[in-house]
Amino acid sequence: MADRLTDAAASRLGGLLRSSGKTLAVAESCTGGLLAGAITAVPGSSDYFLGGVVAYHDDVKKGALGVPTRLLETHGAVSSEVAAAMAEGVLERFPTDVSIATTGVAGPGGGSLEKPVGTVWVAVAFRDGVRYSHRFRFRGDRGKVRRETVRACLAVAAELLSGKEG
Repeated sequence: MADRLTDAAASRLGGLLRSSGKTLAVAESCTGGLLAGAITAVPGSSDYFLGGVVAYHDDVKKGALGVPTRLLETHGAVSSEVAAAMAEGVLERFPTDVSIATTGVAGPGGGSLEKPVGTVWVAVAFRDGVRYSHRFRFRGDRGKVRRETVRACLAVAAELLSGKEG
């Protein structure tokens, strides 16, 4: 997973978290732990990274993160509503200031006309609420979709912390 772009983005986010005194936790579905791995690849990340939940199956999204069944039934796991609920669920379960959540269709199967392979939702929440929920459409194979999702998460969270987004 490690590459220069991801390493630089994780280092930038880590520096912003450290300088602001904030902590981070994550909820991952389509990235399956890659986001946490990128964050913890930075030396000293234990100063600001508390941990995360890999909620790949809907039952784990409901049980471990408190995502309401009605959201999953109405909008599907790959939706703004579920990404936001995952981010909020992490905030409720971890003593953290910031959370990032990912959910999507990494492929090669599982896509539909409405949600083709490469459709990913990223949500970032702070203690005052969800500040960002956005759909991305990444092209490429499963590995590329997952890597691009991690990079997007790191970049968006950094922009929010630096006050340049939202």
